[in-house]
Amino acid sequence: MNKLTLRLKEQPTVPLEAEVLSPDTFAELSNEEIRSKTVYHGKRQCRLDDFFDVDGERSDDVEIHGDLHRVRWIGREMSRGRITVHGSVGMHLGAYMKGGEIEVHGNASDWIGAEMRNGLIRVHGNGGGQIGAGYRGSLKGMRGGTIIVDGSAGLEVGMRMRRGMIVLGGPAKDFTGLQMKGGTIVLLAGAEIRTGAWMMRGTIISLKPIQMMPTFSYACRYTPDVLRVYSRRLKELGVSLPYAPQDGAYKLYSGDASVPGKGEILVWDALSA
Repeated sequence: MNKLTLRLKEQPTVPLEAEVLSPDTFAELSNEEIRSKTVYHGKRQCRLDDFFDVDGERSDDVEIHGDLHRVRWIGREMSRGRITVHGSVGMHLGAYMKGGEIEVHGNASDWIGAEMRNGLIRVHGNGGGQIGAGYRGSLKGMRGGTIIVDGSAGLEVGMRMRRGMIVLGGPAKDFTGLQMKGGTIVLLAGAEIRTGAWMMRGTIISLKPIQMMPTFSYACRYTPDVLRVYSRRLKELGVSLPYAPQDGAYKLYSGDASVPGKGEILVWDALSA
């Protein structure tokens, strides 16, 4: 199947609601049908080709070029195929995602993979807040899939997540793992304060020291066997997660006792050379 290529030709002056930018939408459509799909520029209803040049048709392999920081809902509810973005993207990338892959060669705004169920999202720049989180009023965040952000992230990463994995290459801001109910968050560069606040279940792994809340208690120093599985899986995605006993071990903290919760935070403690 040929690749479908879209190029932004006019920068939106206000956020462009473009949930039609999905392999599920384009896979069976002709070029004319794709160009005529509806997007919303503020309160105005527009055609997709008012903002994008479209090359190709009937494909679930979608490539998008341009500065899309004002374009929202790319890949919403997608269940198949692939989206590759060369440029930054706006809010709600891959929200409610059910399958397929999204790769962004740039930055992404808030709510990456919000309430997603499956699939892979890879952002090679920085991410915003509420990555993999549940929307306001929702009791369930991310329920499956993998999100990798090579750079830093904002507030409330993984808020209310149930399953799945989030990996951050750069530091995260406050409240990482807020009200977390399951799943795994890997912090390659640590996080700011209040990590794991009101955490019920799930695992947060940090390769850098982090400030622990007083409601988390130190349990022991060890390396869970499951980290071998995580390490092999992440290695395929270009992420290194240490687990070898000759290199060190993890300090285990349990909490949040204020809930009370049964979550765990593992902090890497390398052996001195």
